[in-house]
Amino acid sequence: MHPKRHRKRKGNGFGARADQTVAAAVEPSGPANADTRGAHPHSAKNEAGHPHYPRRGSRAHPRNGHARPDAYRLGGPAVIGRAQPLYAALDLGTNNCRLLIARPEERGFRVVDAYSRIVRLGEGVGSHKRLSDAAMERAIEALDNCHRKLADRGVSRSRLIATEACRAAENGDTFIERVKTETGLALEVVNRETEARLAVAGCASLVDHDADGVILFDIGGGSSEIVWLDLRNRCGARGYALTRFIRSWISLPVGVVNLAERHGGMHVTPDIFESMVEDAASHLAAFNLASSLTEAIGSGKVHMLGTSGTVTTLAGVHLGLRRYDRRKVDGTWLEDTQVGRMIDELRDMPYEARVENPCIGADRADLVLAGCAILEAIRRRWTCSRLRVADRGLREGILTELMAADGVWARKKNGARTSRGRQGNRT
Repeated sequence: MHPKRHRKRKGNGFGARADQTVAAAVEPSGPANADTRGAHPHSAKNEAGHPHYPRRGSRAHPRNGHARPDAYRLGGPAVIGRAQPLYAALDLGTNNCRLLIARPEERGFRVVDAYSRIVRLGEGVGSHKRLSDAAMERAIEALDNCHRKLADRGVSRSRLIATEACRAAENGDTFIERVKTETGLALEVVNRETEARLAVAGCASLVDHDADGVILFDIGGGSSEIVWLDLRNRCGARGYALTRFIRSWISLPVGVVNLAERHGGMHVTPDIFESMVEDAASHLAAFNLASSLTEAIGSGKVHMLGTSGTVTTLAGVHLGLRRYDRRKVDGTWLEDTQVGRMIDELRDMPYEARVENPCIGADRADLVLAGCAILEAIRRRWTCSRLRVADRGLREGILTELMAADGVWARKKNGARTSRGRQGNRT
């Protein structure tokens, strides 16, 4: 057993600004899946009205500055007070550890704190089937920082998830217990279907209102989820309600970490890149209703929606950003020819140039081409004329589902306020 301990901090590693209200996520129509309605880790409160997050000491913590009112807006009017409780979503993936803390707002939620750090938890899992000691230590360091933020902010409700690395590793359960012992955080290892649904919930507001369908993909570190939203009979439904129109989905057992480990990620020749594309493409044959999706694309009203570091990097390079700016990237439309051109540009870029690029950097320079290869495999199988870029995903989906399940967004009907409560019923 590893006792709880105080660690020397190595900076915040924030990936998002506090006090953001970034446009977008859902329609407050209530949860579409019942598993969001039950109790999640740290939902209980102590006598002071806060969840059971024991404080980790009185050391002053750096604050996430550069506040800018920029909220995640949902559809429909609501009546929300400033005294609303704080919600948190944590996503421990194969490559990153990310946290969002937010407060419900009239049409969505406002981010009050955020954290992101690359931990590469899944490093070596593809070949050894185990989480390494070094990777677990990096992840626990980041989770310890997240714990402090949850305690300092007095979060009332949260969902803390782990994905492919913990699903695939033989010692994944042991690591989850170690996390609980050392940090006090109880992580929930979600299945691939839940991961796909949360990605849809977090990105749904970026779907074109006139689209007949969307191919949403999330290229992760250890797996990649692809979802077909068939919207031909959506009858005006928008935002979060679109999770009900998932026609088919697949989780590919390839992500940027395990694909780069198999083929190499630093010095990638055209032949190596093609091998990575073929590796990813070999798993697409298992997609259910693949021919039906191909037929639907023929209407010309199906677009792609990508949520991952791969597509945000491509967008940043395309926009020529001297410094990555989420506000410029999130929601950007790219034509298919532009996507192809950016993939070619990155493929031909030497490793050292990728390190120096402000939208890639040293942390992603050896992984970004593996992500491009997965995207290229998807593009070759299903060609759409447009791709929309989402700098959002699982955490926003978690927050959306938690808040919708709690009925924090109220609507007026016939002069009386109605809300969708935790059981999904209107009152």
